[in-house]
Amino acid sequence: MADWEDEYDENGVAIENTAAKSDPRVWKLPGGDLKQEAISFGVKNGTRFGASKDWRSEGEGAEYRSGRDGGARGRWTFAHDKSDSSPSVTVAVEMSSVGRIIGRGGAKVRELEESSGARIKVNKGDYEGEVVISGPFTAQLKAKKMIEDLLAGGSYQSCNGPGRGRDYRRGTGSQARNDSVWSAAELQAANVVPARASIDWNNIRENRGKYEELKWQDLPPLMKKFYTEAESVSMLTAEEVHEWRKENNNIFVDDLKEEKRPIPNPCRTFLEAFELYPEIMENICRVGFVKPTPIQSQAWPVLLSGEDLIAIAQTGTGKTLAYLLPGFIHMDGQPVPRAQRGGPGMLVLTPTRELALQIESECNKYSYKGYKSICIYGGGDRRGQINMVQDGVDIVIATPGRLNDLQMNELINLRSITYLVLDEADRMLDMGFEPQIMKILLDIRPDRQTVMTSATWPTGVRRLANSYLKNPMMVYVGTLDLAAVDTVQQEILVVEEEKKKFYVFNFIRNMQPEDKVIVFVGKKLVADDLSSDLCLQGLAVQSLHGDREQCDREEALKDFKESRVRILVATDLASRGLDVHDVTHVFNFDFPRNIEEYVHRVGRTGRAGRSGAAVTLMTRENWRMAPELIHILERSGQEIPEELAQMAERYEKHKKEREMAREGEGRRGDGCGRGGGRRDGRGRGGWEGGQNWRF
Repeated sequence: MADWEDEYDENGVAIENTAAKSDPRVWKLPGGDLKQEAISFGVKNGTRFGASKDWRSEGEGAEYRSGRDGGARGRWTFAHDKSDSSPSVTVAVEMSSVGRIIGRGGAKVRELEESSGARIKVNKGDYEGEVVISGPFTAQLKAKKMIEDLLAGGSYQSCNGPGRGRDYRRGTGSQARNDSVWSAAELQAANVVPARASIDWNNIRENRGKYEELKWQDLPPLMKKFYTEAESVSMLTAEEVHEWRKENNNIFVDDLKEEKRPIPNPCRTFLEAFELYPEIMENICRVGFVKPTPIQSQAWPVLLSGEDLIAIAQTGTGKTLAYLLPGFIHMDGQPVPRAQRGGPGMLVLTPTRELALQIESECNKYSYKGYKSICIYGGGDRRGQINMVQDGVDIVIATPGRLNDLQMNELINLRSITYLVLDEADRMLDMGFEPQIMKILLDIRPDRQTVMTSATWPTGVRRLANSYLKNPMMVYVGTLDLAAVDTVQQEILVVEEEKKKFYVFNFIRNMQPEDKVIVFVGKKLVADDLSSDLCLQGLAVQSLHGDREQCDREEALKDFKESRVRILVATDLASRGLDVHDVTHVFNFDFPRNIEEYVHRVGRTGRAGRSGAAVTLMTRENWRMAPELIHILERSGQEIPEELAQMAERYEKHKKEREMAREGEGRRGDGCGRGGGRRDGRGRGGWEGGQNWRF
């Protein structure tokens, strides 16, 4: 009950509340006298200060009408916040206006706080949001006025000199208007806000090292070296090692440290790597693996020696097991007991939910000494994931977005992480996760052991590796140049856009009973449309894309893995990391947005030593990809269709003509501003120049 309301005794007789009368600080508003500490307000439809308002009482609040803004209405409600010496003010706003207050990346909130001296917090709801203003009374007055002006479509600006000031005024003229309900004395008092001390960024940069030492000075000791080279491995000569690496898909190992270190010899068998770890060997024997893959053979001795590692290999080559098994041994060998670490010891960051769930399944398959692993991803039960973290966990497999959410809310401790994996780093960068990754890594101890895996080696991944790995060794299988697996027969069909459905339907009608296909499309809407058309023809099909509920995505993937359906229509969500061994075909209904995604799509088949086939439809809109696609096909020994070669030739010719035209325009524009090029499209080779699509 607010203190300006009447109270009643047990007989229902009103008792006068004298507290409101004795309060010397009363805000006088149209429609009545209201006590300051009971104020909160809401703005709807852009009502401006200074507009003529028609007030009337309504229960526990007051309603006003604005004559200036076309009859816009708002509601002021009253509540007392006892958490601060100066009661807070709450602004209720429509959800459509919340973004205007927050600004890009919270910039507007920070600007309002700096200009007013108040503290501002924005809470989002289902239908409306609220802005809580706290701090000194005068600062609240100023912030309240600024927010109301902002929502009303006005502006505010600093008036205490260039840059940021301590005053604000509406309008663009030199004379400020004061149409506020607050008195001039109150508004003048609100402007008297002590200036915040400036931040000495130069001092912070100069003392960065000292601050880092202070942050991590209480870290427990860390052990990294757990490798004892087997006698059969140490006896290998340099020529034998070179020959073995060449025979196993051209394994190449490089030391990125300036002072080169001895590179460990590969472990050709599981026993050579894990002879001293019988629990690991029991798991391997139980699963039934015969020998390590090339990336595993060379990665295990490097990781068990305690070095950071960059592992570059094609999809389906066993990169997951390459970092998991050394991670188990690393956690078990730490001097701090598990019960005293205060958090997980291993973190695996991965781009998609499906890949995170798949890695968790691998962790459970190769369980080691009772280590508990959990999967944290967006779209899942957030409360349930928080409860699992708080119950205690050893291994966290997470997508960057959800983990960053828990980290920023201090719901997970990352200081205990000693073994970090950035899985499919190129895909995480493609999805825009780099800011979240950087924030996460700031809370992980700098002397950790770090593993980065990727199927490609683009510039972004190299930058990430240089920033967050310390003197890593690099192991890559085959070549750093982009190449598709050579176990997949790739067929390219140049077709017209409107005939693509005919080709995919014809392909599916000719499938054998044991065949299993992933049909890749470019958009979620196309995935739903194509899967619906296939269902109408009586075919069992599932679809997989980012707009489906998590439970539906998991069910679709499970049905496909267990062969209850043999057709999966998917976006590029399914192009990375999904491990379905018996996929016989990949059908690219839409050509991917870049050549890297093409390689990853094709890699969904031909896995674990099996052969596969990929069919790709190309249209005139995809001609920019033709030269790069030809390079991929040549590297994997595929046949180049004549139509594709002609498409690439026309595109290269078109590109050269465009470059020559730009150079000519630049020369003509040297003396008179911009050069005038031809704008009618004539004489410019290629489809974009208005010519017919012919070869």
